[in-house]
This record gives sequence, structure tokens and C-alpha cells, in this order.
Amino acid sequence: MNREKVRILLAQDDTSETIDVLRLLFPDTTGGLDLTVVSVTTLIPTIKTTDPELILLDLEFGLADPFDAVRLVHRSAPGIPLVVLADPAQKQQAAQSLREGAMDYVLKGFIDARSLGRVLRTALERNTFEGLADLLRDPMTGLYSREGLLTLGARFQEEARRTGGGIVLICALFENLDMLREGFGPGAADNALRDVAQILVTSCRRSDLVSRLGHAQFAVLAVDAVAPSAAFMRQRLERLLTVHNRQRSPWGPIDLRLSVGTWSAKDARNFSDFLDEVEVDLRLAHARDERGPLVIGSAVRS
Repeated sequence: MNREKVRILLAQDDTSETIDVLRLLFPDTTGGLDLTVVSVTTLIPTIKTTDPELILLDLEFGLADPFDAVRLVHRSAPGIPLVVLADPAQKQQAAQSLREGAMDYVLKGFIDARSLGRVLRTALERNTFEGLADLLRDPMTGLYSREGLLTLGARFQEEARRTGGGIVLICALFENLDMLREGFGPGAADNALRDVAQILVTSCRRSDLVSRLGHAQFAVLAVDAVAPSAAFMRQRLERLLTVHNRQRSPWGPIDLRLSVGTWSAKDARNFSDFLDEVEVDLRLAHARDERGPLVIGSAVRS
């Protein structure tokens, strides 16, 4: 039985190492590889004409700012998984590329079937690269999904443990989403979800990760952060929400309840356990009504 070849777009000057490994991963006996190698000037047009299932992009791909190409590809094809290739000396920049839209990164000189295969494993298990994009991004808001936050959060936690850094996690519950849906219809509820997403993104640094964890729950992960910064992050979020509720919300205030957790390099919890604990705190606070929602004109109880 004939199998379709895997369509991969490779944006790299020195391609020999990468091509050899890709051919090992996708031999002709299992369908084979449909590989397109591009230059910096033809990158975006080629994405549109070849419709790749995966894009591999070298950080040294001919642009002064190493992240310009990452942003350009992500804006042009947000649904296509993007994997960054980087020199070992660029590891920090490679990690930052995940916040600019890349799905993962691989260090050059260490590109073998195991390392690159690990990056592609989730996509192969789902039998489609588009499935991986759906897994990592929430289609309603464009934020990372729960799986996306778990995937990237674990990687950032590993880096923070290595460097002695810290992490701040804010979980937010959109308490009156169902009321908005019942009172104003699904369109208003969807717009309110997007508003919450924008408020969270605006309140964060570019390096922070924002995700939609579920129906009405969101999270902000601040990397390279310490416990005292949690209060500042919360205050900024509260101010932006207050302004939104006064000036922009056509259906009444958006009510958010917040729970904040911090993690340091000496903490034994893995990222999944850390996220679970902050979520539990949020649900318990909601059940006990220990903290009132953030509503225009009301005091915020902590």
C-alpha cells in the first residue's frame, strides 16, 4: 500500500546533517520524505505553495534578529508546527524562540534520529502534524492549550532548575462566562473569552506564557521570575481588567478569580504537580467564596 510522503520545509544554509537524519526518520519503506529546502528570500512564498506539515528553521537563517524569521513564519503559518535549529551556544535564544511561536528546538551538532524523533513524537502518535498544532494551541483564543503549557512549562522548569531560577504561575477562573452565554448568547461569550485572553497577554512580558486551560480557566506562566513579582503581576492584571470593565465590555463586567503559585529551583515538584496544586487552590477558593471576583467598582478581597 502506498503511503503519502511527509512534507517538510527546511530553512537552513548547511543542510547536510539535518537531511541525513530526516531521511533516517522517514525512509522510503514507510512512505518517505518530501523535503523542500528554501533560502531566506523564498521562505514565506514556499510555505504557501508547498503546504508543509512541518517547518524546520535555523536561527542563523540570514536575518539580523534571530527571532525575526521565527515571528514571520509563525504569523504566516500559525497552524504549522515550527521547530528551531540552533547552535549549542544559542541554547538560550532557542528556548526564547518557543515564546515567539516555535513548537520546540533542536541543537545542531546533536541532531540525530533520537533527538529529532523526540521532537516529532507527539505528532507521529497522532498521525498528523496538524493534530500537534491543535494540541498546543487553543483555537478559540490562539493561546497555548493545557497540553501546550504542560509541554513548554516542563521545559522552562527544567531550565530554571539548572540555572537556579524561579517561576510564577497565575491561574484565573472566568466566573461569569456561563452567565454571559445565557444572557447574551454564544457570540458574546466567545468575544469575552478573547477579551480575557487579550487582557492576560497585555498584562505579561513577551517572555511569559499565556494559556487557556479549559472551558473558563486560564493561566499565566512567568519564567525567570521570583516570588515578590507575583504581587506586581496580579496588580497589573487587576488594573487592566478594571479598565476593560469600565470602558470596553458591552455586556457588563468580566469576573476573574485568581490563584498564584511560586516555584524555585529547590522545589521538588514537577511542573504538572505544580500546576495541579495552583488549580486546586483556585477551585477551593471558588467553592468557599474566600475571594470575591474582580468586578468594576468593587474592592478585591485577598
